[in-house]
Amino acid sequence: MIIALDAMGGDYAPRAVINGAIEALSSTPEDHELLLFGDEEILEKEFNGSIPSRISIHHCTDVITNHDQASRILKTKPNSSIVQGIKMVKNNHVQGFISAGNTGSILAASLLILGRISGVRRPALGAYIPTRTGGKILCDVGANPDAKPVHLVQFAIMGSNYLDHIEGRNNTKIGLVNIGEEPNKGSELYQETYKILKDKFPNFVGNVEGRNVLDSDANVLVCDGFVGNTLLKFAESWINIFGSEIKSQIKNNLSYKLGAYLLNPVFNEIRKRYDYEEHGGVPLLGLNGVSIVSHGSAGSKSIKNSILAAKKCVDKNLIEDTTHSISKFLETV
Repeated sequence: MIIALDAMGGDYAPRAVINGAIEALSSTPEDHELLLFGDEEILEKEFNGSIPSRISIHHCTDVITNHDQASRILKTKPNSSIVQGIKMVKNNHVQGFISAGNTGSILAASLLILGRISGVRRPALGAYIPTRTGGKILCDVGANPDAKPVHLVQFAIMGSNYLDHIEGRNNTKIGLVNIGEEPNKGSELYQETYKILKDKFPNFVGNVEGRNVLDSDANVLVCDGFVGNTLLKFAESWINIFGSEIKSQIKNNLSYKLGAYLLNPVFNEIRKRYDYEEHGGVPLLGLNGVSIVSHGSAGSKSIKNSILAAKKCVDKNLIEDTTHSISKFLETV
């Protein structure tokens, strides 16, 4: 198996990508290889002349920036690490692709090059949310700001398949993110989606309000991309602000410093449990190939775990099984 990595994407590239790749070697079989896409001169310099035998470099000359129009990068940046890496998946030269680069560019290139799984109306971007009762998938978080009920229903199917394959959740429960628990809450989109999920999915637990996202029974939380992206970014900002406030209070009070020292093991355990890097990236769901989007600020741990996630997607036939699940659903409508 060969997994491709965008070595130039992300806030801490290429160092974080290289370190993550090296760390992943000890957790993968000897016949598994990693192919890094990026500027060969820069990457070789980062390796300091010592590239592990199971890691290779594919030279790319184009660089994608935030100013590039995502839908046009196949034409404007054909020799970029994102385009070249995804093309390798399409041609079966590698079995999966990982990038912490520009999400819009990854999505556009993946959709145009790999195409959708048969029957999938729209691919979706999921986010893995760690909680004390296990991980949840929030889907969609930005790929589809405008959606129809059939799209949200397919997000539920694809999100459930992903958790089944990555975490071994055989009985995932589906929740619909909404402004109230009652079936008649929310816009027409959410009311119609509720009816379909209620009718077709025995594992549907109903509407989930924002305050219950983390502790609800649902493992897969479904919404349109506008709601999902807003919810996700608010959560990220709140966590950062809350953490900064705690540090500030501890720094300015001697008794707090003593208490923090005594509670340090507790803080470390909580930090580890809710650290997104412990899981890594999530594949773009509904595409005909494994293309994983990592967090833009992904460090080496996240890159390593993204590599392991890609391996699981391939080993456990995520694409084939999602194709089967979508086909089975379409037979009922």
